[in-house]
Amino acid sequence: MSDIEQKCLEIFPTWLGSLGEDVQTLLDTVTADQCNAEAKRCVLGGINYLFKSLDLIPDGIDDIGYLDDAFVLRLSARLALKAQGEDAALSEKLGPLAEGSELIETFLEETLFERFGRYVGRLSKGAARGRTVDELVDDGAMFEEFRQEAQSFVREYTAPSFSADPKNLIKLKAFFGAKLPK
Repeated sequence: MSDIEQKCLEIFPTWLGSLGEDVQTLLDTVTADQCNAEAKRCVLGGINYLFKSLDLIPDGIDDIGYLDDAFVLRLSARLALKAQGEDAALSEKLGPLAEGSELIETFLEETLFERFGRYVGRLSKGAARGRTVDELVDDGAMFEEFRQEAQSFVREYTAPSFSADPKNLIKLKAFFGAKLPK
């Protein structure tokens, strides 16, 4: 087993365990209005992904079902920091999440990560449950409903188990390879 695979098998379960907290961190950042409009769209696109009916990996898949959500949140944080530019306060809040995207980049390797990056980048222009990200930015009532749904997710989320089986990494890459647009 490679060092990267070993690191993934150690880190991915912690990401599953912190998924609710990660959503809360992103939500707090947007709610506190710490982001410019483009950074806000990146963050909201990442959170809105949680509510997509057809995500990259169905949530019910044992061990890996919520890892796509964890990956999306980390890359959304990275994109938000890039969109915001130099901002120490935002970097302090989102930096730890964004740093995780480096492991994702290494794990997925260049071509698959490029596809994943394009996919996550388009989430800010997408919709889930009939809500576009632009509507969440522009409509206070819709954002409040969304915020409450996200808070409910945070309260109710229970981290699934994740066994340190290298086959889980193979399945994870296979889902990304099959589901990400080329």
